[in-house]
Amino acid sequence: MRHLPLLALPLLAACQPAAPDPRGVAKDETLLSVQASGRADTRPDEARIQLGVQSIAATSGEASRSNRDKMDKVAAALARLGVKPDDLQTRNLTLGRIDYGKDRGRFRADNLVEVKLRDMGKVGEAVAAATDAGANLLGGPDLRISNREAASRSAYAAAYRNARARAEAYAGAAGLTIARVLTIQDGGEFGAPPPYARTGNMDAMAVEQSAAPVAPPPSAPFSAGITTQEVRVRVDFALKPQ
Repeated sequence: MRHLPLLALPLLAACQPAAPDPRGVAKDETLLSVQASGRADTRPDEARIQLGVQSIAATSGEASRSNRDKMDKVAAALARLGVKPDDLQTRNLTLGRIDYGKDRGRFRADNLVEVKLRDMGKVGEAVAAATDAGANLLGGPDLRISNREAASRSAYAAAYRNARARAEAYAGAAGLTIARVLTIQDGGEFGAPPPYARTGNMDAMAVEQSAAPVAPPPSAPFSAGITTQEVRVRVDFALKPQ
């Protein structure tokens, strides 16, 4: 059996290829990480409003029946505008005796529903129709974009273009050029509004605060405006000498 001299072992180890850089860059490349953002302006195509009826009567049964009759009229008025049953969701339903004020000893029934309107041109008309039918509680609107992902695509593209432009500026100043893209990490939406959700207690507070009936004029003015979405991205580039 032949034995290699001990002095030859370090020489053999030095001849082995170097382990690849875990960051993905080659030996003659420089890693550059860039963070950038992109924006997109989109017009909301969905509105959610809170509509309801508050009824006060001498007995609980009378208050409940009166409230139900008025809510049926409100629902019918919305249906005539094309609002489907699936676009109505009860948010607060209460019945109790009043223990204070001028109506002490009487009973109050509250019914608050969330209405999803998919035709932005009918929002003002829907509010007017509901109040004419007997709704005396109103809140909102909460304006939304139904397909938020599709609306954000142009913002994602803008974010990448901004990251690329920034990388080219850094590379040019350092006498380098972009060799390739190593990774793209989505940073998600920046400052995105939280999902619209209200608890029963919050709805009850809204009812208390808006107890005084206020009926807007027919075809109440409404403007959807523009919603700005901003997304962020991180891109790792490999730079090489020019």
